[in-house]
Order: sequence, then structure tokens, then C-alpha cells
Amino acid sequence: MSDTNAAKPVAPRRWQPYAAMGVAGLGVAIASWVYLGNAASANSCPVQAAQAQIVDAAAVGELAAVNGTGEGRGYADLAFKSADGTEMTLGDFSGKALLVNFWASWCVPCREEMPALDAIATEYNSDKFQVVPINLDIGEGGLAKAEEFLAEGKFENLPLYADNTFAAFDRLKREAVAVGLPATLLLDPEGCELAVLQGPAEWHSKDGRAVVEALIGLRG
Repeated sequence: MSDTNAAKPVAPRRWQPYAAMGVAGLGVAIASWVYLGNAASANSCPVQAAQAQIVDAAAVGELAAVNGTGEGRGYADLAFKSADGTEMTLGDFSGKALLVNFWASWCVPCREEMPALDAIATEYNSDKFQVVPINLDIGEGGLAKAEEFLAEGKFENLPLYADNTFAAFDRLKREAVAVGLPATLLLDPEGCELAVLQGPAEWHSKDGRAVVEALIGLRG
């Protein structure tokens, strides 16, 4: 378990000398903001190295791939939708430590991980903690495929939250947090990142419980 590398800062672009190009660039920037809806500052939280180390130290065995970070990245404004199309952000779960899992129905490791995530959610979801699965199926029929998979699995505590623009995950890629699915963020009650996991894990295990309990314990 070694800390993930901090996202490399992107050098600011030099001011274009042509007014027309500047206006065009502004238009593109505005359009990109509207489309992505997930372009917050990479460092919107305080650095929490000690808290991240507690989660990292708990991550052994089945969860050894979890990396404590705590570098200041925040996701309270990360946007997605509920099954009925209601716009949401992770800030809607303020006050709870979160296990945020990004998945897709076409991703075999994601599908294999879901029963364990549902079991952890069933055991630990409360006013202190919640599993938040965010589906990333895109294209025509993507949402229906996700709904079908969840219905077939009869998962009791994995509601359908979705971002069929893929913007939420693009944000993770831009910040060098994740490159593929599944990916998991472990966040404090303010939506601040304490640890990340790239790839699947057996969450409903002694090792998985230890990580979840360490995260909940930081809440106080």
C-alpha cells in the first residue's frame, strides 16, 4: 500500500493576443463547464495525512490495494442523477462517511463486486456511513441495462445513481485518481477524499469491514 501520486498541476494557458480567439475560448470553457458539471478545484479540502494513514493502515489482505491519500481533493459537488432523473451531488450525503463506487454493467469486475458492496451497505449503511454506487453506462439503453442488472441481482441497498455523461469519472481521470472501472473513493463526511481503490475488492470480508470501520471511526 503506497500513497497514490498527487495529480500533476496543469500549467495555465497563456493569454491569447487576439480578442476573437479569447471570446471563442471563453465560450468553449462555459460549454465545457455546463457539460461536465464536475470541474471543481482539485484541492478543495484540507490535507488530512493522519486520517488517510489510519484508513491505509487498516487496508490489508483483501483490501491491500486501497491507498490512503488525504491530499485535499474534495467531491461534495460531484454531480450525477437518481433513477428518476433528479439531479444530485455527493453533498446530498453530507454528514456521512462515504464509499463511492463507480461501475458499469459491461464491466465484469464491477458486476462481480456488487454483491459484496450490497452486503456491506446492508450491514453498515446508517446516519454515519453510506455506500453510493454511481453507474457509468452511456449511450442508448445504458440506463436500462444498469436497471436490469440491479433488478436481477435483487440488491437491497444499491440504488441506481447514474452519470451517463461520464463526466464524473472524467474528473477522476483528470485528477489522476483513477483510470478504469471499477474505482472506489473513500470520503469523509465533508466529501473529502481519504483513500482510493483502483479495481475490485471483496468488501464483505473481515478486511473489508476493517476498512469501513476505520473510515466510520474517523467521523467521531
